[in-house]
Amino acid sequence: MKLAIVTDSTAYLNERIRNHKDLFVIPIPVIIDGQPFEEGIDIGYEEFYQKLKSSRDFPKTSQPVLGEVYELYRSIKEQGYDTVISIHLSEGISGFVRTLTAIKEDIKGLQVIPYDSKITSVPMGYMVEKALEMSDNGESLEETLRAIDEIRDTTNAYIIVDDLDNLVRGGRLTNGAAIIGGLLKIKPILTFEDGKIVLAEKIRSLKKALQRTEEIIEERRQENEKELRIFVIHGNNPELAQQEYEKLSQKYPEASIDIGTFGPVIGTHLGDKAIALGVAK
Repeated sequence: MKLAIVTDSTAYLNERIRNHKDLFVIPIPVIIDGQPFEEGIDIGYEEFYQKLKSSRDFPKTSQPVLGEVYELYRSIKEQGYDTVISIHLSEGISGFVRTLTAIKEDIKGLQVIPYDSKITSVPMGYMVEKALEMSDNGESLEETLRAIDEIRDTTNAYIIVDDLDNLVRGGRLTNGAAIIGGLLKIKPILTFEDGKIVLAEKIRSLKKALQRTEEIIEERRQENEKELRIFVIHGNNPELAQQEYEKLSQKYPEASIDIGTFGPVIGTHLGDKAIALGVAK
């Protein structure tokens, strides 16, 4: 078996794996004021948040262009690969995993395994990294899938957004939750539940929301005796992310802690200044 790992541009990929020979990335389009951009190709992190502030209309996202998807898999086959694990952002955010499942039989000569990460960004990057590591070590397909399942099943992420409007207008959170947030002036803590973004707790201020999120992280850490990785993810909020990183580093000196970012696609839904904390195996 010659295994390739495909993911999409919402995965936060660290320097250790970004240029791995067996890794391929599908860009996801973002549409700003009617102009399409492909995440990571036509538009980067900093440029997106600048455009977000000045755009006339609410940005939109769409699924990858099917022609480009077919072409990527054909190229992978021509490079001698016979199997692909295709790890993508949660079906609760994008329907691409469903689309890939529907078209995979059309990709002749290549076994394509669509994999719903049920999340995105740094934790999805962990799954990609683990899959590449297992492949490098000559592990079987079943063992590799089992390993990324374990990461997916032990991942907990908690997001604090500055404004719920982006999630509501993008159809990624119920209007009811947004109305409650607006009335009470709360800083909601959101989480992923079965791959969908849901309201977890309602907190009165950003400071208290961060404190409560730190408490939840500790609760999750205590529930799992195995070594965990802790992550801090932000959308154009580097100062706050660094503060949280330093705080968590002092509290958990032996832990592996990563800082990542929400790129254009996820930033479209979460808006400016979002921050997330979480743990994963």
